[in-house]
Amino acid sequence: MSKKSLVSVAVPILIITLLVSTFITRAHTPPDDAKVYFIGLVDGAVVTSPFKVKFGIKGFGITPAGTKGKIRHTAGHHHLLVDVEQLPDLDEAIPRDVRHLHFDKGETEALLELSTGKHTLQLLLGDEDHEPQAPPLFSEKITITVE
Repeated sequence: MSKKSLVSVAVPILIITLLVSTFITRAHTPPDDAKVYFIGLVDGAVVTSPFKVKFGIKGFGITPAGTKGKIRHTAGHHHLLVDVEQLPDLDEAIPRDVRHLHFDKGETEALLELSTGKHTLQLLLGDEDHEPQAPPLFSEKITITVE
């Protein structure tokens, strides 16, 4: 094969490879301005249990866990971290236990029942497999008091 033929074949393959790898790398990457946050619940709030917690999201979508198709690359679902000292391993699926609450159906609010006292709350968005996006979308951690 001549050099000219080799170049005419190699260049398109290289371009396609770069485009595909860029898409795969950016597939679950939220835009820089994306964020998750609490609606109507602020750091230092005093609440009575049970109370409603509303989850907000900006610049990215909400979709149920296990979603297939292209939308899964531009959306996730909420996880509420209750009294968790530090974020879980961001390269692994988010744990499922009493401190890591999953909202698999794409819920954007929940009725939360907590014991009297101080508690911390933080949101962490997960993809179709419950893994955080890259970079991860998580809210500020807030502290509330339940009376």
